[in-house]
Amino acid sequence: MPDKHLSSEFDAELGAISNRVMEMGGMVESQMAQAMYALAHFSLETAAQVLEREVMVNGMELEIDRELSAVIARRQPTARDLRLLIAVSKATANLERVGDEAARIARTVQQLVKAGLSTRMRVPVGDLAYEAELAMINLRKALDAFARLDTARALEVLKEDDQIDQEFDGFMRKLITYMMEDPRTISASIDLVFVAKAIERVGDHAKNLAEVIIYVVKGTDVRHAPMETVENAIR
Repeated sequence: MPDKHLSSEFDAELGAISNRVMEMGGMVESQMAQAMYALAHFSLETAAQVLEREVMVNGMELEIDRELSAVIARRQPTARDLRLLIAVSKATANLERVGDEAARIARTVQQLVKAGLSTRMRVPVGDLAYEAELAMINLRKALDAFARLDTARALEVLKEDDQIDQEFDGFMRKLITYMMEDPRTISASIDLVFVAKAIERVGDHAKNLAEVIIYVVKGTDVRHAPMETVENAIR
């Protein structure tokens, strides 16, 4: 009976920490959406809100890390539970970095607006919005897979990451064309290179989350592995 009681307590602690991760995921999703709104509308107010939320995301990462350390010290978890706790730590680190990318976009918006370029920007911001939508969909899928420990869903995330990379490459080609046709767009285009790269990294962090899920469920590290290896790992 005492062992069962302790097991129930441990499960409750794991559940509480997992809920915090999902809460943090929702927060960075919202932060990214705000960052892209700020870019589309050149809104200094929204950009400032993104930067304010960054402080909250950073604080949440520290809180979850403290909770993880306390659980490990108290419970001395078995191999599979330890994998889950390690995965949670990696997940929070990746989510915090998504928040960093959102903040980077917000700061770029501030630079663009203060430079007086908001009314005559010719660079195709709409293409960035599409790349961001793909990255956010993949992040949402990764969080859903994490909540369910769903390796099939995680595999979808890994396969769809290539599309985000293709959008990034296509956007870079368009920027080069804009800069060649009109040198006045060079400064703004350079700023948007960093935005495009930030969005591409959001996709990378979603991919990292997916790899973590496979590690938790299957005990196999699929980082840098070819897709065939990943598919075999989850069978």
